[in-house]
Amino acid sequence: MSKIIIGIHGLRNKPPRRVLKRWWKRSIREGLKAVGRPRWFFRFRLVYWADILHARPLNPREKNREHPRYLKSPYRAASDLKPKKNSALRKKVLEALEKQMDRIFLNDDLSINFSRITDFVIRRYFEDLDAYYSRTVLDRRKGNLPAKNLIQERLIRALRKHRKKQILLIAHSMGSIIAYDVLTRLVPEVTIDTFVTIGSPLGMPVIMGKILAEQDVSSTKKKLTVSENVLGHWFNFADLEDRVALNYNLADDYEKNSHGVCVVDTVVFNDYEMEGERNPHKSYGYLRTPKLAEVIHHFLNR
Repeated sequence: MSKIIIGIHGLRNKPPRRVLKRWWKRSIREGLKAVGRPRWFFRFRLVYWADILHARPLNPREKNREHPRYLKSPYRAASDLKPKKNSALRKKVLEALEKQMDRIFLNDDLSINFSRITDFVIRRYFEDLDAYYSRTVLDRRKGNLPAKNLIQERLIRALRKHRKKQILLIAHSMGSIIAYDVLTRLVPEVTIDTFVTIGSPLGMPVIMGKILAEQDVSSTKKKLTVSENVLGHWFNFADLEDRVALNYNLADDYEKNSHGVCVVDTVVFNDYEMEGERNPHKSYGYLRTPKLAEVIHHFLNR
């Protein structure tokens, strides 16, 4: 059976689809080369949805920093930035913060407490996520539709097109929310060999509450579940300084599915740097981490 890697990007506007796809592939190749597993060719499909929420893409050639289409974080090859040692203290702080946030914002059945506050937080700090949950968008063929439906349809089409292949699905940031929604509710006929989340906010209490509410089932569970169509693995990678992935540990929030697949959490160092400033959430840095490179190599060569 042939294999394919499918990626889905995350929050905010992006450069044009072809550019972003090329940069994702470069980052993956960087990681494979760094761990001694160089590989030039592999099938890759990028699910691009930024154009649904943003009229025009960011322009990699724009030099004016004040221009609305200026691209602040283009692809950059890895520098000699040295990984920091994982801080045991920071882990403990983040774990304590997770427990406190869950206690404040989630009831025992995963329904949301203080929904007005959590909705305000989403509107204020995660504009694209707010649009995903609440905005309608004009589609030329179908008229006004929920943005969520149009975004999900992009991933649904890609997964169904390649359903006869073994699929490694890599979802960055908000893309992991889209991917989880689609896998759990909309494409039961498509199987995923390996699911990878990078810089994921799936552990945020407001996200978990919204996911369960949209599943439209009454539940006494205190955890969500790994999607049933994930047959092999779910690997979750997070940098401890990534603010979007504050809850870096998803294994204690998502129960294993009937195939025995559970979330495997791994702390990594995201080495993306631009003009001397590190961005621990950037997709390119995650895609070339050695541990993710080994997952990709294993998938392609198994």
